Amino acid sequence: MARVIAVANQKGGVGKTTTCVNLAASLAATRRRVLVIDLDPQGNATMGSGVDKYEVEHTAYDLLVDEVPAEQVIVKDTNGKYDLISANGDVTAAEIKLMEFFARELRLRNALEPVKDQYDFIFIDCPPALNMLTVNAMGAADSVLVPMQCEYYALEGLTALIDTISKLAAVVNPNLGIEGILRTMYDPRNRLANDVSDQLKQHFGDKVYRTVIPRNVRLAEAPSFGSPAIYYDKSSAGAKAYLALAGEMLRRAERSEPETEEA
Repeated sequence: MARVIAVANQKGGVGKTTTCVNLAASLAATRRRVLVIDLDPQGNATMGSGVDKYEVEHTAYDLLVDEVPAEQVIVKDTNGKYDLISANGDVTAAEIKLMEFFARELRLRNALEPVKDQYDFIFIDCPPALNMLTVNAMGAADSVLVPMQCEYYALEGLTALIDTISKLAAVVNPNLGIEGILRTMYDPRNRLANDVSDQLKQHFGDKVYRTVIPRNVRLAEAPSFGSPAIYYDKSSAGAKAYLALAGEMLRRAERSEPETEEA
């Protein structure tokens, strides 16, 4: 059964979509079966996967609102070698339509049940807001991966996000927890970045990934070519960082397996 991970942060511009696409591609390169779900109406994860958001037959809207089976919504051939449930501007309407349904917070979780055993990892790219789409993502997820920049305001945003996750866990998904905190756009020459990084490690310990994602031109360029960095420029610092992150995630998963079996 897939591990479902929501990639979320209420603050915009912290590298959520970049992380979602590049981590998924890196795990797919290790022969893991990966699905990316684009829940952001901007459709950046869709375009960054080499899929034209204006030409797709089905989007997350069809999955959440019209109950089109996941098998029919999934795009199989992407430039990241993973499967994709796409998004475009139509998904904005899903936010409004979902309010009409009973158990609306669990629409995504229920829709994914028939396909979960086909994947090792499912990543959900959340919009930069706490709306019904994000609530659906967290209702479906096992955990939340939080990308964040090492700056002062990001710490405040992280505190708010963790509070939100706790509240959602109490009401919607009691198993929801933090998968990990990822430091993105990291510049080790920046004193503030180092100070915030140290504070993160003090407060969250092992939840902070050892891997850091540097500021990297290739990571920024890759989406305009409809490709994750690993296929745009495998030798770039950004591509190597996400490959390292994929390895760290897999090692963490292996370490936790015996505990799961004993429990």
